[in-house]
Amino acid sequence: MSDVASAAPDSGDDHSRGGLHEQTIARLNNRDAQSAAGFDAHPYSFARSHSAAELLAAHPGSDHPGGEAAPLESGQTWPGEQYALAGRVMSFRHMGGAAFADVQDQSGTVQVYFGKKVSEQFAATKNIDLGDIVGVSGTPFVTKTGQLTLEVHAWQPLVKSLHPLPSKFHGLQDDELRARRRYVDLMINPESRAVFQTRAAVVRHIRRFLDERDFMEVEGPTLQTVPGGTEAKPFRTHHNALDHEFSLRISLELYLKRLLVGGFERVYEIGRTYRNEGVDRTHNPEFTMLEAYFAYGDYSDMMRLVETLLHSLVVAVKGEPKLTYQGRELDFSLPFRRLDFVTALREAAKLDFDPLDLAKLRVWSDEHHPEHRKTPGYKLLDKLGGEYVEPLLQNPTFLTDMPLVISPLVKAHRSREGLAERADLYVAGFELAPIYSELNDALEQRARFEAQTQRRDAGDDEAHEQDEDFLLALEYGMPPSAGMGMGIDRLTMLLADRDSIRDVLLFPLLRPEAKQGGQSD
Repeated sequence: MSDVASAAPDSGDDHSRGGLHEQTIARLNNRDAQSAAGFDAHPYSFARSHSAAELLAAHPGSDHPGGEAAPLESGQTWPGEQYALAGRVMSFRHMGGAAFADVQDQSGTVQVYFGKKVSEQFAATKNIDLGDIVGVSGTPFVTKTGQLTLEVHAWQPLVKSLHPLPSKFHGLQDDELRARRRYVDLMINPESRAVFQTRAAVVRHIRRFLDERDFMEVEGPTLQTVPGGTEAKPFRTHHNALDHEFSLRISLELYLKRLLVGGFERVYEIGRTYRNEGVDRTHNPEFTMLEAYFAYGDYSDMMRLVETLLHSLVVAVKGEPKLTYQGRELDFSLPFRRLDFVTALREAAKLDFDPLDLAKLRVWSDEHHPEHRKTPGYKLLDKLGGEYVEPLLQNPTFLTDMPLVISPLVKAHRSREGLAERADLYVAGFELAPIYSELNDALEQRARFEAQTQRRDAGDDEAHEQDEDFLLALEYGMPPSAGMGMGIDRLTMLLADRDSIRDVLLFPLLRPEAKQGGQSD
């Protein structure tokens, strides 16, 4: 399966193509040869009658795993059937008076046969290169090896690929290059295409699940005067016409709560959020969140909704409430485990005192974790929980009743001092969804924002900014409500069994390349 462009003749006009890679020059020469044969190099359309999957499904057999019929017979033909397919040439074998190619579209791959006696413009097939997109039409038959194949009667090039495809056997080995050249990754790696098809299925299922429960999908602003809803450092930008500084949103929360004030009782948004933070296995500065809120419920009600959603999602995608992630089976059977945060931290860290006693926790942490000596006391609980508790939470687990000091938008626990009615869902050792009984006391919310302002003044650039418009909305009255946020990217990591968030983002944030241009890699 060779790239025939490497042996293409010189067209004599290479003087106009100085600086191009020799492979690109050869491919341009092949395009010129096809144009000389009467083909339009860039036709405006092609009338497809079927996809690759539809052709394979129409004649299931031994070469098509999804088929239920008897194996196809060698030499079998269907001369009365006509199919017009289009796709990218992934392999090409020219053998004198015949040629075979694998043509791939979004649905799958079909082998096509060009014959000197049956295919129009057969001579021009020698100018087909790997990666070209072509349109073909003809009738199906079965080869001697039992492979369903389309005998091409007519064909036309649709666009010439000016760069060779990576090796079929080696592909794109470098993870960063795969992310940087995602379009090539998707061409040659069916596993990568499957990841993003899974991601699309995840989002469709979530929308259907929430819509069926009378949630309304809405959209909040991406540019915000005061970014809020979580503790994170925002990206800043200047709006020229208004001559004002804005921030990209770090959360969807505060505008969804405004809608609860306005009278909508069940709302959700699936949208991009932005945090000016580092990049690692589970973090990307630009990511997709689901946030949902409903009136007249609390965090226990939302936990039941979330576990039902995830249970149904895993069953829909995997066919059962279990999946394998990085070699470990995870069980999404109902109900999910509930684990008290304070008890879990005390036991995992082997503390002989109440972790909510921040003075004692500071002394203990300074002795056992000197690397956290500069961590503010109110963040120490979160840090230690991340080190001692989170790695233990593999199967879906709600880590319940989190410390109030790290929950500025959550109601205080109705019966446990120092704690909040908050539950964070963990799966495979990372946080997937925080869940709240939402704070709706406008005066208490103002006091907490003022405390956050003091933290910002002391140097904590991730502390909440005081949003006066949101406080004004709360003063009009927000009903008791439950809320949650869920990372779509991390959820896709689980369903697609990928260890890095970069693998489930079509275009993750990367450092710009030092050298730009159209040269072949």
